[in-house]
Amino acid sequence: MCQIKRRSFLSSSATLLGGGLIAGQKSHAQNHASTKQSGMHDHVHTVSVMTETANRLLAALSPEQKAKATFPFQDEERMHWFYVPIDRKGLTLGEMSPYQRHLASALLASGLSQSGYIKAVTIMSLEEVLKAMENDSGVRRNPERYHFTIFGAPSDTDAWGYRVEGHHISQNYTVTNGQVVDGPSFFGSNPAEVMQGPRKGLRVLAPEDDMGFEVIHALDERLQKAAIVDPKAYGDILTTNTRTAALKGQPSGLSASKMNAKQFDALRALAELYAHNLPDDIAQRRMDQIDKAGRNVWFAWAGGAKPGDPHYYRVQTPSFMIEFDMTQDKANHIHSVWRDLSGDFGGDLLKAHYESSHRNQLA
Repeated sequence: MCQIKRRSFLSSSATLLGGGLIAGQKSHAQNHASTKQSGMHDHVHTVSVMTETANRLLAALSPEQKAKATFPFQDEERMHWFYVPIDRKGLTLGEMSPYQRHLASALLASGLSQSGYIKAVTIMSLEEVLKAMENDSGVRRNPERYHFTIFGAPSDTDAWGYRVEGHHISQNYTVTNGQVVDGPSFFGSNPAEVMQGPRKGLRVLAPEDDMGFEVIHALDERLQKAAIVDPKAYGDILTTNTRTAALKGQPSGLSASKMNAKQFDALRALAELYAHNLPDDIAQRRMDQIDKAGRNVWFAWAGGAKPGDPHYYRVQTPSFMIEFDMTQDKANHIHSVWRDLSGDFGGDLLKAHYESSHRNQLA
């Protein structure tokens, strides 16, 4: 396969739905090793690509479009996020010209890996499936009803952010001092498996579902009993669209400290799957969190343990939480999310930035 560099792709004219995809991805192990060696240099490069693509999109907008697409960085709107089909702030794909959509595609791709980008555009395309299933007019189910919103002035050094959001997608990026955090990071799929029509058999989030089952099935009866916190699956992810992800009480389920090597490897592979929704260099933050947690991880399951059963799982550490739920629409509707417990909306980065600025002012 021809190797395509990220920057080459981002400057191409690929369309958002069904355009060219980033090729030449390495294995997870290779990604992890290479980003460990490259460190901050590559991280800064990704921020530069994000900044460039955001500024190109803004430059292509009319004054009226720009007014819809932009907010001050400190605006409360930056903290608002959701994953259901509701009215939102921002500029939709449907309000853009073809050229502007190419630039929006580049902005979306700049913050995702190959696999993450494929998930995003395929999830968007499922709106056409729902439109046919529900005989919708296109008002509620519309693949062009995805909003792009930029907060602050895109810069390699100053604080700014952007959001790409619509039904079953919410990617929230915060950039400051050459670093970026993606969180909250949500992907959903309805239907989870297309049951009829020309796309029959399509499962956008198959790995998230299948690898969850691999973890619960790797456990013996005693450990399964500890992991299953409720025989009935929850109706949705428990953290929903809260600004700060938190659950009451201590982590529940099975401690990874009780797992054997094979069981723990299955759990770690599940967490790494979510980490690698991002480009290799910024996925490194998530990989570092996984490494730091070690076996200080809790795995919780609710619902049945057979494919087709309504089910839910959670991976919880001191720094991040993953939730996955498959209960709605006869257990054929997925919600999945990565929440950074102190870094969503750039919490950790901004705290360090403001503390550093304060020290510099006092010096």
